[in-house]
Amino acid sequence: MPGAYARIFSFGVYGIDAYLVSVEIDIAPAAGETAGFQVVGLPEGAVKESRDRVRAAVSNSGFWFPTGRITANLAPADIRKEGVAFDLPLAVGVLAAGQGLSSERLARYALVGELGLSGEVRPLRGALPLALGVRAAGMAGLVLPAANAVEASVVEGIDVIPVETLKEALGFVVGESEIFPTRSDPVDLFDRLSHYDVDLAEVHGQASAKRALEVAAAGGHNLLMIGPPGSGKTMLSRRLPTILPAMIFEESIEVTKIHSIAGLTDARGLVATRPFRAPHHTISDVALVGGGTIPRPGEVSLAHHGVLFLDEMPEFPRGVLEALRQPLEDGLITVTRSSMTCQFPARFMLCGSMNPCPCGYLSDPTRECRCTPVQVQRYHARLSGPLLDRIDLHVEVPAVKYQELTRGAAGETTADVRARVQAARDAQLRRYRGIPGVLCNAHMRGRQIRSFCQLDGETLSLLERAMAGMGLSARAYDRILKVARTIADLAGEERIGPAHVSEAIQYRALDRQMWRQL
Repeated sequence: MPGAYARIFSFGVYGIDAYLVSVEIDIAPAAGETAGFQVVGLPEGAVKESRDRVRAAVSNSGFWFPTGRITANLAPADIRKEGVAFDLPLAVGVLAAGQGLSSERLARYALVGELGLSGEVRPLRGALPLALGVRAAGMAGLVLPAANAVEASVVEGIDVIPVETLKEALGFVVGESEIFPTRSDPVDLFDRLSHYDVDLAEVHGQASAKRALEVAAAGGHNLLMIGPPGSGKTMLSRRLPTILPAMIFEESIEVTKIHSIAGLTDARGLVATRPFRAPHHTISDVALVGGGTIPRPGEVSLAHHGVLFLDEMPEFPRGVLEALRQPLEDGLITVTRSSMTCQFPARFMLCGSMNPCPCGYLSDPTRECRCTPVQVQRYHARLSGPLLDRIDLHVEVPAVKYQELTRGAAGETTADVRARVQAARDAQLRRYRGIPGVLCNAHMRGRQIRSFCQLDGETLSLLERAMAGMGLSARAYDRILKVARTIADLAGEERIGPAHVSEAIQYRALDRQMWRQL
């Protein structure tokens, strides 16, 4: 008796991109100990376990499970396969080979999905990158769990076929039944979801801190806020994404891909607002920057095109903080393992907060600080010089007075501030057009600083006096020029003047002599 063969197409995820997987099923006559079900092609644990899920799902769906020696090959065989997305194509392949089924759709549609023992098709991670992979491969469509259909349907040019059971999937791919593709209007979906639940006007007082947030957003600068507990640092940070320039659709697709792989997308299917990630200080370096045996994106990638907020930065392990240096510099993170190398995008704004001292009340006029100067110095030393080099603004956030909390008048809204930020960013895009890797003032290197941050005699003298008189460090020089350039952009001025430099100097709290003498 000759054997039976079938081939089904599926996709796996490598990093944040999908790759085509050919699921080949061979059923050879066998009996007794020689019969069985084997999956080859570098499957990891969850893929190996699919044999039992597939067998139960096929039987409980009312189909006859073929006897003999079943070999399933996941090609290309030199790439490790992980996850549960291969359950559905394996089951359909076994049934197609065992029953001699064939159809044009088997060659034109890819299948992905996890199977329950009852034959139900369960949701999976990575629907958006999988759909993008199907389109890039030139295939007609993707058969996937119904719960993931909205997310995948934002990819135009392919049919997204939602299924809830193995029986539905088999009926469609062999041409016995029809399922209408899920359709959505990506632009309309993006417009409906691109709003925030918080507003800058909800923050009372803290006018100087709000101004610093605006400057940081306008120039893409990293920001560190220093103030006592309860001064509003976290509240301000959560509103930073809302005043950044509105996310465009292409950025939304990038962010959704990353969040989809991490399993963080919901029924809405699209991330249309800038991410805000706030990991706890007990996080590991792998969870922060990404990695693992099978590399997964970390918090720095989940914050791509958004904000990474580190509350109480000195409490984070030093090794974790130092791991931020490469993504802050390059805008991406490279994870290398013996079998693979993955790159994850990580172009984010870093927003950190810290107390002025271990107890938190050094700068609070209403409470007494009992920390010694040595304790304060050790606390500040937890943030290394190379890390501080990558943070352009150090802002003091004092405790809010009672009168400001009870004042009825609200401050500027998010929309008002974002309009000014957008205008400043537009000016920067025009200025840096054609310069690779430079999209905003924070990305400037030495050559661009010398070209676009030139000072006249009066302004240069002011900066020289400030550096000498206030004890500013050498590393503060370039940071002040970058921030001053942003402040001038917010004012709509081409040249940097004394007022712009004076304000920029105020945003270097940790470089001032008074902090270093504590």
